[in-house]
Amino acid sequence: MILEQYYIECLSHASYLIGDESAGRAVVVDPRRDIGEYLDDADQHGLRIVGVINTHFHADFVSGHLELVEATGAWIGFGEAAETDYPIRRLRDGERIRLGEV
Repeated sequence: MILEQYYIECLSHASYLIGDESAGRAVVVDPRRDIGEYLDDADQHGLRIVGVINTHFHADFVSGHLELVEATGAWIGFGEAAETDYPIRRLRDGERIRLGEV
């Protein structure tokens, strides 16, 4: 299992790369706009980013979910009540996302 945390002190913002190295699949949670570090780390670990999960709409910084989708072809996940102008995967409370063994 790969679990990388990225933290921006001045915004008190944390994001995460979560992956299964045996399956080579990963998701990014609450990405910041500068996506290079996620892409580099995923590549370093032999992972393909298949999903981008936003826990909520972020008013305090610009999210990088659209940039990650453009770079990787991943799906975007939001809670099932979210309303967006782009396609999303509606995630339900208690839903499990499989990345392989993770």
